[in-house]
Amino acid sequence: MSRRADQSESLERALDGGPVPHDEDTRQMLAGAGALQPGHQRSPARVRATKDAMLREYARAQNPPEPREDAGSGDGLDEPVIHREEVELPDGGQLFLADIEKITPERAETTAAHIARILESKERDRQR
Repeated sequence: MSRRADQSESLERALDGGPVPHDEDTRQMLAGAGALQPGHQRSPARVRATKDAMLREYARAQNPPEPREDAGSGDGLDEPVIHREEVELPDGGQLFLADIEKITPERAETTAAHIARILESKERDRQR
């Protein structure tokens, strides 16, 4: 935890116009903020805005939001239903189908026939 605090303080000093720290993580964060571009002039307002944005993202990364109780209310956070089907192949093998759409018997049979043809052609290729 103390290493993160040191990095945060060195980042704040660098964003305030102080010396650029030598640790790679902070240098990459500064480069991402555009503060190390050649000929770049730091305006105080832009430095403050960059500092605020980076500290907000740092805090968000350190404290992820709690899972919501109302997830699934059309906000894209609900878990999709995974449909699974097991089909026997003609040679005694098994085919496992999984999809987010409902797997119809016709689709399972078509897929099984297609896989059986592929396996049959591979067996013929080995015999040549």
